[in-house]
Amino acid sequence: MPFLLLLIIFIPEVSAVSGASSGKILDNPWDHSPITVYIDDKNTPLHYSPTYYRQVEKALEYWEEGGNGNLDYTPVFEIINSEEADISIRWVENLESIEGAPSGVAGYARPRVSGDRFVRVDVVLEVGNYQGKGWRQYGDSTMLTISKHELGHALGLGHSNNRRDIMYPQYEMRDNINPILLSKYGGLLSAAGLIALIILLFLGISWQYSRRKRKKLENECFNEDR
Repeated sequence: MPFLLLLIIFIPEVSAVSGASSGKILDNPWDHSPITVYIDDKNTPLHYSPTYYRQVEKALEYWEEGGNGNLDYTPVFEIINSEEADISIRWVENLESIEGAPSGVAGYARPRVSGDRFVRVDVVLEVGNYQGKGWRQYGDSTMLTISKHELGHALGLGHSNNRRDIMYPQYEMRDNINPILLSKYGGLLSAAGLIALIILLFLGISWQYSRRKRKKLENECFNEDR
């Protein structure tokens, strides 16, 4: 069942916000390159999956390769092990319960601005949300989408009105594979799949053998009757 997630940005009053049609907060918010990034995979919540780190790396690669095509510059990132990085990324269990965010918000970017430049951007991503009373863990594909979106804000992009654009402020999360369960039981699932395949092959071979044997008997009976 689809579940709608909201993606937001906190825009400081001092920032120069462009018109809604441009979809930009700042045209070129960074005055240097590479843009340093700190990914906090140490202070993580209970349901954090180690696979999320790779999704952030893929999101960085996405923007380095051009992203949605709306940037006027080509960003170059450098991941460093320092909280003093230009962009700091961390995870929380749930934004609504931990930081009082509106219901359904899956991530946010909070830039600190000086003049017409970003000084620092804090990106916070949640690892899951509540659907009714039940907890729903985000899969890797959802985390990748959220990461791409919030990094777009960190590069100066605002929200888009195009539903197909990564910067559209809503994301419809469909059935997703829980990465924690996959890491725990992936081996068992693979083994079960292999066993099922062997059984299907055996049944197929047995059916072919029985079919040939039945046809042979039918031919013998037909010849005797003649």
